[in-house]
Amino acid sequence: MRQQKNTYTVQEATKKLEHYCAYQERCHKEVRQKLQGMHMIPEAIDVIIVHLLEHNYLNEERFAKTFVSGKFRIKKWGRRRLTQELKLKDISKVNINRALAEITETDYNEVFNTLAEKKADSITETNIMKKRKKLIDFLLYRGWEPHLVYEKANELVH
Repeated sequence: MRQQKNTYTVQEATKKLEHYCAYQERCHKEVRQKLQGMHMIPEAIDVIIVHLLEHNYLNEERFAKTFVSGKFRIKKWGRRRLTQELKLKDISKVNINRALAEITETDYNEVFNTLAEKKADSITETNIMKKRKKLIDFLLYRGWEPHLVYEKANELVH
């Protein structure tokens, strides 16, 4: 049995995407992919994206700031990981820098220190070198700067 492919008029797709963007901040790439998934033609996609931008449903700077704030607070990602993830979403360098500027140096260091200490305490490895490596790998994966990571690992694991 052949599955019926949903088709949308520009108005229907616009309404659907307004809800999609109102529910959660989105970047241009996500919106474009969603529209392509709805089998919209490129011209219609451009018309809808312009509409979303004009009516402030879509705002890349706002998306970047929300993304950074959420991933930093909840997942405790460092600047390198945040930058990398935003680049994957085709966010401009200007918006990435504006979003990262929202994190104060004090908050950044506080989150880093708390995360590192908590992780160091939770590693049960008895071999000092292996324990240090596990801590370093954990922090680097989360996107914290290498100089901070190595300094902290040497301070906590000895």
